[in-house]
Amino acid sequence: MNDAKQSQPLWRMWILGLVFGVIFGFLLQKGGVAKYHILIGMLLLEDFTVAKVMLSAIVVGMVGVLAMNSWGLVPLHVKPTRYAANTLGGLVFGIGFALSAYCPGTGAAALGQGNLDAIGMILGLLAGSYLFALASAPLSRTVGKWGDRGKLVLPDVLHVPRWGLVLALGSILLIAMAVLELLDGR
Repeated sequence: MNDAKQSQPLWRMWILGLVFGVIFGFLLQKGGVAKYHILIGMLLLEDFTVAKVMLSAIVVGMVGVLAMNSWGLVPLHVKPTRYAANTLGGLVFGIGFALSAYCPGTGAAALGQGNLDAIGMILGLLAGSYLFALASAPLSRTVGKWGDRGKLVLPDVLHVPRWGLVLALGSILLIAMAVLELLDGR
């Protein structure tokens, strides 16, 4: 555990988690991505609201985290790149999203706005989380080691400055959002 976490009382972390969780859910709801028909529209490539919200969150997060890290306000906690574990986790997440049309955040926001169809997804999420917790030790000894490449970040792999890559990717993502806006307007 890092020093910042150890110096904060547990109740403060819980309060901050609750406050930021409510804000996140509110923003998801206001962005329209807690609505089943919007999420299904994304899966059917008919409504790109979800993609535009996610792309804007990626741009803001990318710039914000790198800025705060550059100013010494937050450390970067890079998770190891493990091809098998990342691929398996992505497949499980994708299957759950395709079957329910909700991800954990949008499901919680949907339930918060009264969409009772999200209850099934949340129960599935809880059951899956419990099963993963039971299986995590054996999985980390096996699948968790396959394709372990260590802590990789794209700027280091490409041998480019972090800010240069963030500005280039941010520009590309903003162009992608503009294209999606044009597609949504058809």
